[in-house]
Amino acid sequence: MKIDVLFKTVLMVLCLAVAAALAPAPVAAAPVTLTYANFPPASTFPCVQMERWVKEIEKRTNGQVKINTFPGGTLLPAKNIFDGVIAGTADIGNFAMSYQPGRFPVSEAVDLPLGFPNARVASLVLTDLIEKYKPKEFEKVKILTLFTCPPADFMTSKPVRTLKDLKGMELRVSGTGADVVKNLGGIPIAMPQSETPEAIQKGIVKGVVSSLEVLKDMNYAAYCPFATDTSLFVVSFAVVMNREKWNALPADVKKAMDDLRVEQAEWTGKYVDNHVAEALTWSKQKYNHQVIQLPAADKAEIGTLVKPMIDGYVKKVSAQGLPGAEIVAEIERLKKKYDKKGK
Repeated sequence: MKIDVLFKTVLMVLCLAVAAALAPAPVAAAPVTLTYANFPPASTFPCVQMERWVKEIEKRTNGQVKINTFPGGTLLPAKNIFDGVIAGTADIGNFAMSYQPGRFPVSEAVDLPLGFPNARVASLVLTDLIEKYKPKEFEKVKILTLFTCPPADFMTSKPVRTLKDLKGMELRVSGTGADVVKNLGGIPIAMPQSETPEAIQKGIVKGVVSSLEVLKDMNYAAYCPFATDTSLFVVSFAVVMNREKWNALPADVKKAMDDLRVEQAEWTGKYVDNHVAEALTWSKQKYNHQVIQLPAADKAEIGTLVKPMIDGYVKKVSAQGLPGAEIVAEIERLKKKYDKKGK
């Protein structure tokens, strides 16, 4: 009896061992390789956020996803990134909406001179705004994250202490900023960043209008010893993915990317805000750079002078069937919400 039981037990163990040996090995998740196009130099904050996002996705998918990055326009130039992602030339791309005026009517509202306090607040406002309105401008792609640069200020070769000092001053500026400078009495000049330092030294332009991290990143502190704090406007960015590539991703990879969307927006805003502070400290130590505060009356006057731009936006997009006034009001509501949270 005992021998029979022992025999059956041994036989069962052998059968289980054979079954285990013949069973197919667990199938490992198929690796996913993607390309990510970006246009600024690798050292600038849009590319820093790109590399951080890539590392997070690779970590959160346990290495299943591998993303090859292409900064500096090496895969697609700035103005071609959005269409290049739609066409599949790049799987993922980061671009600035203001580079294609009129194509992104909802998100371009964030680029209006609405007085954002910092990039963190503006990035979260942009994220919530696009989530609420789900605009058609992004219907052909999957949005992975959104963010903005810090608010733009004046960086000049001679001090701008009042708005009167801006009258007739030639300033290098791009996008929405051109109309802002014009409304404040300056003369907007369009030119590539690469030509701007020489143009400042020759007096062709008297400075630039941009967020202040470029004082260090592009060494503008060497040519512009003064900055005037005005918080004029931000430039908004979107990171988007080819829709077919997105649809083909495994569910766990999609979840990892979706989970990172808002977190990445806030991380980028905080990172570049801190980078501005670092750039100002560096500029003061290396070049004795000075930051000027406008008189309170002049700061208030800025809002009056740029109001026609905001009214013009509302009229333009309302004619397109969009709730222009509601969009601007929603931005103001969100701005107060996130500014309060940051204090």
